[in-house]
Amino acid sequence: MSYDPKTTAILLVDPYNDFLSEGGKTWPRLKAIAEDVNLLDHLRAVVAEARAAGLQIVFVPHHRWEPGDYEHWRHATPYQRAGAQRQIFARGSWGGTFHDDFQPREGDIVAKEHWGSSGFANTDLDLRLRQAGIQSVILIGLIANTCIEATGRFAMELGYDVTLVRDATAAFSPEAMHAAHEINGPTYTREILTTAALVGRLREIPR
Repeated sequence: MSYDPKTTAILLVDPYNDFLSEGGKTWPRLKAIAEDVNLLDHLRAVVAEARAAGLQIVFVPHHRWEPGDYEHWRHATPYQRAGAQRQIFARGSWGGTFHDDFQPREGDIVAKEHWGSSGFANTDLDLRLRQAGIQSVILIGLIANTCIEATGRFAMELGYDVTLVRDATAAFSPEAMHAAHEINGPTYTREILTTAALVGRLREIPR
C-alpha cells in the first residue's frame, strides 16, 4: 500500500513538553515505554520524512489548562479532573508548550484544541482536513489508548483511511499499548505499521 502526499496527513497528537520532555508532569508515567519504543527518535523520523515527501503535517493539541476548567462541569471525566488538579498542559507554561523538536512550520495545520480524547470532537479538525483535500490520516503522538485511539476511531467514522504507528506513540503501561495496537487498533485502521516500515513507504514517494 502507498500513501498519496496530496491526500495524506500526519496527525501529530499532543506533542507537549508535559508528555515528551524530562521535567514534564506526565513524562515519568510515560518514560519507560517511551524509551523502550524509542518514541522521540521515531516521532522525529516520521515528521522529517513526511515533510520531505510533501505530506500535510497537522498538530492535534489537547486543551491547555486554565484556572476554572471543569469546576462547574456536570460530567467531567476522572482524567479531566486529574489533569486540572495537576494543571497538565497549563496555558502559558513550559509544560503546555510544544516540544522544541515539534514546532509548527509554515503550511502546517494547527487544529483547535480538544477537551476530551478525540481531536475531532468539538474542534475544526475535520473541516481543516477536508479543505486541504485529505482522505488518509497517519496518527502519531500521545497517548496510544486515549487520544490516539479516540481520534483514529472518530476519523474512521468520518470516512478517513486510518494508519497507526505502533512505536511512534506511548502509554502508561504495556497492557495499554497491547490493547491499542493488538485488540482495538485493527477494528478501525487500514494498517498498523512500525516507524521503519512507514518511513520506507514514504521514501518510495517520488520527490
